[in-house]
Amino acid sequence: MNHLRTTLRAALNLAVKEGVLECNPARHIEITGYRQPHAKVWTEARIESWKQTGAHPSVAVWTADQLAAFLGSVNDDPMLALWWLAGLRGLRRGELCGLRWADIDIDLDRATLTIERNRTTAGYQVVEGDPKTAAGRRAVALDKRSVQILRVHRRHEQDRKAEAAENGKPWLDSGYVFTRSDGLPINPNYATTRFAILVRRAGLPPVRLHDLRHGAASLAHEAGADLKTLQDLLGHSSIVVTADTYTSVLPQIQRRCADATAQLVLNAARRTRKKIKTKARKNRPDRGPKPSTSAPAKLQTGAPAPAKRKPSVNAQVTGRSRDENAVSGVTPKSHPRDTHRPNATDNRKGPNCVSAAQALPNLCARRDSNP
Repeated sequence: MNHLRTTLRAALNLAVKEGVLECNPARHIEITGYRQPHAKVWTEARIESWKQTGAHPSVAVWTADQLAAFLGSVNDDPMLALWWLAGLRGLRRGELCGLRWADIDIDLDRATLTIERNRTTAGYQVVEGDPKTAAGRRAVALDKRSVQILRVHRRHEQDRKAEAAENGKPWLDSGYVFTRSDGLPINPNYATTRFAILVRRAGLPPVRLHDLRHGAASLAHEAGADLKTLQDLLGHSSIVVTADTYTSVLPQIQRRCADATAQLVLNAARRTRKKIKTKARKNRPDRGPKPSTSAPAKLQTGAPAPAKRKPSVNAQVTGRSRDENAVSGVTPKSHPRDTHRPNATDNRKGPNCVSAAQALPNLCARRDSNP
């Protein structure tokens, strides 16, 4: 219904422009309840549901593994290059069918193809004209594998031309990339029918030929391409169309996004705990250095050994030295720690303070002095 309204409004606007009508009566028509379908990825759960019920989304997207399985199953198909460019470069059906060899540069240094025309159908009639939009006229970069596949396809076309000449069959050198057995360009409807047959043979969940365009945008987005790059690749006039319609979120991107978001929060929590511990350590009162319980460090190889400490000259006198000093009557010097009375003699009262050499003469002198 939405497409019918768009076509009707375009026709009536042309009538207003030509003066046939004064106003467009279709501009006030509103279609309620219509929602543009969004592409759904063929996950394992959707595949199981499709096998049981036969129901499938109106717009579906293959994963990278499913697309690789399809391309592997059609490796010997004469139109492999068409399926490859549709699945990896996101070209429209009309752009592929209208592609000419003059628009392709398969030199590895340049490796580009240019979209100059669009070949589509209107009923049973094939119509060829300009691309769908002004942005559709664009240059598309090619990878090495795509260049190799196009070179193989061109050799195959040349072999078909030589074979037709040998067998006397007509061959028209039309210059198109994808041709029939007589050299004329293929009908776009043939590409659609052929693709559906190959999908059933491969045993894969069903997708339309145009759904490969959705899948190419989703896979390129998963590979790291930004929306502006995708807009240029697909030839969209607005980046909103690229973001809303053609970029489906694949399960791998969802899981990476979920893991990255959780890791971001966990890292923030770790930084907060570290700041709290550091601040608490700074505000903790100093209780003095803790006794070291670690074993003494081993000497490094080649390091000089520490010098042995020599005994002090002013060491404390041994017991034998003290007896010799007592007999000789020599008064020992003061202890080095006795700083308040350096070199003072010991004149403390009491018998214990008299030396052994002076004890006997003093006693005898006292006895003789008595009357």
